[in-house]
Amino acid sequence: MTSQDRSPAINNQVQHSVEVASNTDRDLDIPPGCQIRSNVSLKGLTTWKVGGAAQWYLEPRTIAEAQSGLAWARLNDLLITIIGAGSNLLISDRGLAGLVICTRHLRHVTTQFDRETQSIVADAGKMFASIAWQAARRGWGGMEWAAGIPGTLGGAVVMNAGAHEHSTQKILVSADVLNLDGSIETLTALDLGYSYRTSNLQRSSQIVISAKFKLQAASDPGEIQARTYRDLEKRHSKQPYDRPSCGSVFRNPTPEYAAALIENVGLKGFKIGDAEVSTLHANFIINSKDATASDIRELIYYVQSQVKARYSIELEPEVKMLGEF
Repeated sequence: MTSQDRSPAINNQVQHSVEVASNTDRDLDIPPGCQIRSNVSLKGLTTWKVGGAAQWYLEPRTIAEAQSGLAWARLNDLLITIIGAGSNLLISDRGLAGLVICTRHLRHVTTQFDRETQSIVADAGKMFASIAWQAARRGWGGMEWAAGIPGTLGGAVVMNAGAHEHSTQKILVSADVLNLDGSIETLTALDLGYSYRTSNLQRSSQIVISAKFKLQAASDPGEIQARTYRDLEKRHSKQPYDRPSCGSVFRNPTPEYAAALIENVGLKGFKIGDAEVSTLHANFIINSKDATASDIRELIYYVQSQVKARYSIELEPEVKMLGEF
């Protein structure tokens, strides 16, 4: 999609945007009750702590407000970009054109934990790790691995988040999505076409607003909690949670592991600007101080080039790059 393609589409992968000026380039009427703002910095909304400003920004708290924002963007022929907690996301220093909708406070359903069926229904804006801990306290198995996932429930559904050989697709029953025309649709896990760290939602114009998961009751609830703690401690001991990052940068090229390939070419600690390959886990790129999005992207490309030169393996990024670099 180019900057000339102004069709009202959802931006799910790479958006070629224009640099955002300090004021907007045209006067658009904001719909009543819809808190759309202009020229909003996105830096603090990503876990890498980099990125420029949104030309227009909306953080809806209700479905009605989200529907109003979508209708407004369609009316004004604006590109639409959806973000959640900002993990697994690299936003250009030049910002994003069009309307950016952040779903982290969007509420569609009341969080439900059904004791009879061990099922969970929750909003897309809920932190996935929080849901995992609430399940663990009830002694329900199947989400122990998610206790350290840094993103939202919606992001986990879209990206098929996973860890320790587990993934979202194994526990998802269905997801409610908001279509571009404002209608709501329920999709099953089969509808989402899951594969490793991806789903059909990454290529669609639909916004996850809530999801339902099915877990299992454990004969020993205490063991579920203990396993959840062990999985979290394992992640913390091997991953640099003390520095801004996006989580794992590259997908593992089966049967190899991206971290091992990067370490073997001697790139642990390698820096471009203040973007650095973590010395703790080579598949993490950290913002060591004041990195820019361009620093990070250049380092991603450099890592890819070195691994390809040594192993003839093309590392595929998990991270979504948004905007013009």
